[in-house]
Amino acid sequence: MDLGLSGRTAIVCASSHGLGRACATALAEAGCTLVINGRDRTALNDTAETLRATGATVHAVAGDVADDAVQQALVEAAANRVDILVNNNGGPPLRDFRELDGAAIHAGVDANMVAPIRLVQKVIDGMIDRRFGRIVCITSGSVKAPIPGLDLSSGARVGLTGFLAGVARQVAHANVTINFLLPGLFETRRLAGVHAFTARSNGISPEEAEAAARARIPARRFGDPNEFGAACAFLCASSSGFITGQSLLIDGGAYPGVL
Repeated sequence: MDLGLSGRTAIVCASSHGLGRACATALAEAGCTLVINGRDRTALNDTAETLRATGATVHAVAGDVADDAVQQALVEAAANRVDILVNNNGGPPLRDFRELDGAAIHAGVDANMVAPIRLVQKVIDGMIDRRFGRIVCITSGSVKAPIPGLDLSSGARVGLTGFLAGVARQVAHANVTINFLLPGLFETRRLAGVHAFTARSNGISPEEAEAAARARIPARRFGDPNEFGAACAFLCASSSGFITGQSLLIDGGAYPGVL
């Protein structure tokens, strides 16, 4: 399927591993020029080389995407012409909410709410001027169904969703969309931490926690990051301009609600 993205430039944050990397891969295969980012310079460079094998032009910017200087470097690497922004960042460590002090709460909100909003501010006016923009924010399935230990992550991402859902309605006239991808349990490095936290909290082994988590998913498996990347690319497609302000839950049917 031709997504109509050939020649577009995309920034994909936190894309040296996991779901961010899967999104970058799907956009590279769709013909985009990529600006990728990660804190681990070695892993980032390895990802860049892999993406270049698709024929894509790839620029790598190492650093914490919550750092304003890193954000500015991402925009400059895109030659100040950002057509697609995939907002992503690692979530705070899983912990009981009682253990969170003020500094930890502020750090979590800054990383998972404030930083992506600031990056949107840097790119959205150019998108409006060019009458094309696609912003996809990777949040979490816990936005719809809170998970113990992810309270800080859930709160920050709910805040991001509420903030940008209003912005989405202000820019839709210019063919600029803002949507949210809510992952359930995918085969990523983060998943091992979820199983370890569940095991400690319930006095079971990580293997038992993993088996129980898989059993709760109607699909009876964890997600493949490539499936997630494909959904991201779809929301970025030129033909997806009438989809905006939406939260797409990708969890194998684990969420039991209708809405």
